Amino acid sequence: MVPLSFGGHDFLASASGALFWPSEQALLVADLHLEKASWFARLGQFLPPYDSQATLAALIDEVSTTGATRLFCLGDSFHDRFGCDRLPQQAREMLMALTSKLDWIWIVGNHDPGFADHCGGRIEDECEVGGIILRHEADEGETRPEMSGHFHPKLRLQLRGRNVSRRCFVASDCKLILPAYGSLTGGLDAHHSEIMRKAGPGAAALVPVANRLLKFPLAA
Repeated sequence: MVPLSFGGHDFLASASGALFWPSEQALLVADLHLEKASWFARLGQFLPPYDSQATLAALIDEVSTTGATRLFCLGDSFHDRFGCDRLPQQAREMLMALTSKLDWIWIVGNHDPGFADHCGGRIEDECEVGGIILRHEADEGETRPEMSGHFHPKLRLQLRGRNVSRRCFVASDCKLILPAYGSLTGGLDAHHSEIMRKAGPGAAALVPVANRLLKFPLAA
């Protein structure tokens, strides 16, 4: 994980899209989209049915590495409001092991409004921690420091004739948009007009690589 500063606080960012807040002992992730594969299966499109296990296994590693005692999921934690009910037994046990030992907060997103959680944790529409607003989708009118998800930002570049795509954080003075953490989540180009509009002036894509954070101004 590499250092990232935002809103007067110091964080550590991982290439997988997690953000660790040492002073709060909190891990933040966005857009897990658990049980996305089973949602598509009901429509006749069959994907490998292991997305929830893969996502939760990665999250378990992040918690172990950071020693986090709190975890904030910034919305769209399930692909739909009934995703929690469809969790296979192994994934349910993995999730309950996490929620039983962490102060776990589900922030509701557009994919999972009104979902009833049967695996622990508590549900919030949004919350404020250390003067930073945590919500699912960035609010253009919000002047306080704000963290959100929703857009699944990815930076796409051409390097030495190859197309390269990486999960990225999108940051401006008062906005930080986290990439999607889920194993079956796609991504929206960080240069997309909607991301640029929500992030506001001075937005940049931040890509954690090895032991440093690469910064790519998005206005360029």
